[in-house]
Amino acid sequence: MADIRREIDRVDRALIRLLAERLTYIERAGHIKADRDTVRDEARIADVLEKVKAACAREGFPFTIAEPVWRELMDGCIAHEFDVFDEAKAPARSATAR
Repeated sequence: MADIRREIDRVDRALIRLLAERLTYIERAGHIKADRDTVRDEARIADVLEKVKAACAREGFPFTIAEPVWRELMDGCIAHEFDVFDEAKAPARSATAR
């Protein structure tokens, strides 16, 4: 059992590395987008879910497990992108305003 748990922990660490990489692209999108209304893109959400569904079918992973995980992941990433967008687009604070 210890070997199995060690491997699960190894996979979890790999997943975190990949999720951290994914987040860097979310942050870049938050800097690039010109309109706050484009941060949440329902068509893109549907597209991502379709791609996840196809990947699940290829890998033999249940989409019933992946879908809620990805929905939560996307919701969290979208919230983070809104924060990045707002920070990037906020007027620069003057040195006297504190």
